[in-house]
Amino acid sequence: MMDRLRKIFITGFGTGYLWPAPGTWASAATCAVFLLLLWIFGPGPVLPVSMAVIAAAATFGCIAMGEFTEKAFGRKDPSECTLDEWAGQAVALINLPLGKDGCWSEQLLAVGIAFVAFRIFDIVKPPPARQAEKLPNGLGVVADDIIAGVYANIAALGILTLAVGL
Repeated sequence: MMDRLRKIFITGFGTGYLWPAPGTWASAATCAVFLLLLWIFGPGPVLPVSMAVIAAAATFGCIAMGEFTEKAFGRKDPSECTLDEWAGQAVALINLPLGKDGCWSEQLLAVGIAFVAFRIFDIVKPPPARQAEKLPNGLGVVADDIIAGVYANIAALGILTLAVGL
């Protein structure tokens, strides 16, 4: 039973079993959680704090369960492990400018830009993200996604501030 619960957690609550592109599904699920919190609480301090908590919990989970993940799926950084995408996407969503309160089109645009930016940086893995993958066990699984999330956050902030004017 405990191994089953660990697998549910490490697969990003099952997003790791969705095909094609389980990492994209995990990123989309993180964005859906963000949008749900935005709908419930509106823009404000709940969103960045919630994303920071998700990023921290997912990062800790990846690190703590890195060895279990490798054994459970028989390889290093298996595609079923999408908790790392939850961590990186949550970082990409922290402190986004969301436009006018209640303007869903601007808010969806902001989340969409952060989503696309994270997926691009997660796939391309610019330095030092590629090098971070070589770290041992779960740290190597999640470190590249955290770096991609930081890059995506900076890119999204730049696009939303300079190009879109949010």
